[in-house]
Amino acid sequence: MSISPRFMQELRDRLSLSEIIGRRVKLVRAGHEYKACCPFHGEKSPSFYVNDDKQFFHCFGCGAHGDAVGFVMRHDNLSFIEAIEALAPQAGLEVPRQTREDVEHAKQEKDLHALMAATTKWFQDQLHSPAHRDALQYVRERGLPDDVLSAFSVGFAPADGGALPKFLREQGFSEKQILDSGVARKSTRNNDLYAFFRDRVIFPVPDRRGRVVAFGGRVLPEHLRPIDPSQSKPPKYINSSDSPLFHKGRMLFGEPHARQAAIDGKPLIVVEGYLDVIACWRAGFTGAVAPLGTALTEDQIAVLWKMIPGDMKVPVLCFDGDNAGRRAAARACERILPHLKPDHSARIAFLPEGEDPDSLIQTKGAVAFQTIIDTAMPLADFIWMSQTEGRSFNTPEERAGLERTWLDETARIVDKAVQDQYRKLLLKKSSNLFWELDRAKQNASRGAGMGRGFGRDMGPKAKGRKIDLPPLRSPVVEKERRAHSILLLILLNHPWLFEEVEEQFGALSMTDSRLDSLRQMMIRTLSEAPNLEKTPFYDHLSAYGFDKELQNLASDTMYVHAGFARPSAERQDVREGWAETIRSLYDQAERQELRVAGQTLAGDFSTENEQRILALHQARQDQDGQG
Repeated sequence: MSISPRFMQELRDRLSLSEIIGRRVKLVRAGHEYKACCPFHGEKSPSFYVNDDKQFFHCFGCGAHGDAVGFVMRHDNLSFIEAIEALAPQAGLEVPRQTREDVEHAKQEKDLHALMAATTKWFQDQLHSPAHRDALQYVRERGLPDDVLSAFSVGFAPADGGALPKFLREQGFSEKQILDSGVARKSTRNNDLYAFFRDRVIFPVPDRRGRVVAFGGRVLPEHLRPIDPSQSKPPKYINSSDSPLFHKGRMLFGEPHARQAAIDGKPLIVVEGYLDVIACWRAGFTGAVAPLGTALTEDQIAVLWKMIPGDMKVPVLCFDGDNAGRRAAARACERILPHLKPDHSARIAFLPEGEDPDSLIQTKGAVAFQTIIDTAMPLADFIWMSQTEGRSFNTPEERAGLERTWLDETARIVDKAVQDQYRKLLLKKSSNLFWELDRAKQNASRGAGMGRGFGRDMGPKAKGRKIDLPPLRSPVVEKERRAHSILLLILLNHPWLFEEVEEQFGALSMTDSRLDSLRQMMIRTLSEAPNLEKTPFYDHLSAYGFDKELQNLASDTMYVHAGFARPSAERQDVREGWAETIRSLYDQAERQELRVAGQTLAGDFSTENEQRILALHQARQDQDGQG
């Protein structure tokens, strides 16, 4: 239905915006305007202003802006036409008459909404029927109490395929309406209608206004429904097909709850399935949503951004920690990349391998899941990690290949300002990466250790510069690697120490690339979540693929060399163990530098080389005197 600009302007002119908003929000006059605490995001000081003369409202906190129609649409959760129909009588106007097609289409939708509402209630009744105790047993096993079942209208579809069509016909719905809704199909054998969902727990899918428009169905587990060996195994989940009310690529399960959560300032979190959304909601993560049996689409990404008030629109996309989850994350990034624009992006989070949000929250609590969300990585960092992890960049050709891949990817970004920032990021990240590789190569070629100037104070608060260790597999290098492993193990078991040793730990550069990758991930995680406990810290690192390194570090052999790194160690012992390990690294590096300088002097007995030897000996004596 088309509304003319002339009618829209007349509607605005006849309405008092402050009256419209004042019926829903407590306004206080402020000069020629009115102000209030914004109804679209949580705040304590008013930043929401209404101007009758200019016919608009604006929030300086979240950026919400619009006229009377826009306010009613957003506040009352109405469509454009519905908002106009609600406001027109208040302005003494009649909405322009609809065409016959408009009237017919509106009636069809209204009837289908009534059919879906009746179907939802019928499914709910079936779940609580004595005949379907096993279905109720299953949802109880999944930890769904009555308040959750009610909040999400969870139901059950019985195995009898004719029961639902019979019920709907008795309610006065036609065969065409039943088929158009998608809840039933027509048999090719006898033309009878049969229910699409049979012998499944039902999760109704509401639209943004809370009206059920589709369903998802989960098969009961095998201990309740043993599978006939002669039959093929049914899919765990099935979803409604597209219908006049429902387009699965444009909707998200949990959207009504998540819209309110976003207004309240909570993060939007995209998870995989219905039960994940419900588990998140129960644990307080009410901004959780899920796609409907498909990978995240461009339309769903746009929906997510629209749901978030204010300027910063950055939902968290949560994936399984296995290879399939990483592939899914990569596909989601591919879809998002072209649509990035200023302040519109996403963060990527990975769960520990073998866990989903439901299982993680049930076994380890909401704090563990909160840690996953808090430490989600920016989209750009995930793309960089995907393009560099496990690859070699020692030759000009390999480095050119990295730059070409990055530039080809970012060329897909339509917004030129964002595309330019991604190119600058490549320059920065690749320069740092190549510099580190070249520095390590130079040190390897001359057998250099840490170099001088690491810092004379070896306590936890000591300042530090780069620590570069020789990559050769010599006893010296093995000793250095063990020292690095001990430092990693200390922080793994005692993340509270990070605040005291952050600068030292950040100055390290480990020649074992996997250990150094672990070190960098630990720094980023503890910087973003400084109060992280040991268990969620382990789980987070495990989710990013460091299982093998974590197992090796926590071996009994490591504790033989470093009892002070044990989880049960006293804090003072931990601090002293850290300081002693740092001292050993420094001492070893100085001895290595003296050896290299001595070899250089033997080959070229110049005054410059002699002075260098003397300076190193003097520095060592000074250090011994301080010790």
